[in-house]
Amino acid sequence: MSTPTAEIRAARNDDADAIVALLGPYVLQEIVLPRTADEIRKSIGNFLVATAGHRVVGAVAVRDFGDGLQEIRSLVVSPECTGAGLGSRLVDAAVSLAAQRDATRVFALTMRPRLFARQGFESVDMDLFPQKVWSDCVKCPKRDRCDEVAVQLQLPTSDEKPRG
Repeated sequence: MSTPTAEIRAARNDDADAIVALLGPYVLQEIVLPRTADEIRKSIGNFLVATAGHRVVGAVAVRDFGDGLQEIRSLVVSPECTGAGLGSRLVDAAVSLAAQRDATRVFALTMRPRLFARQGFESVDMDLFPQKVWSDCVKCPKRDRCDEVAVQLQLPTSDEKPRG
């Protein structure tokens, strides 16, 4: 399948089951946390999906922690679509969504820090995100053996953004 033709759009409620299916193999590998279709539907406004034809082949979510801090999470790409830049496109779309929501910092906890580094993220100390640690990491099966890297992208504030 040619993923460069995949379109990225806001997720809809009827995408929830497809997102759960995409997350499944990555949950088993302990790369992402599990989400139910109901959980996804409750926060559907935070999800973006990549579609090829009528199939959902990628997904990502943006979570708002307040004070300009937003997280990129649940980033997944269908196995047959990996390696063609779709993950990078989803990260770009998530950063754009966060910027539209007035984020000043975007972070992720990832096992693929080079993917994020190519997008301008820098590795940082996980202690910068206690909100994440207390909300999700306490439920993670790898909490005592975490192998993820914290990455962050500083976004321009509204005062620094160019005016058109």
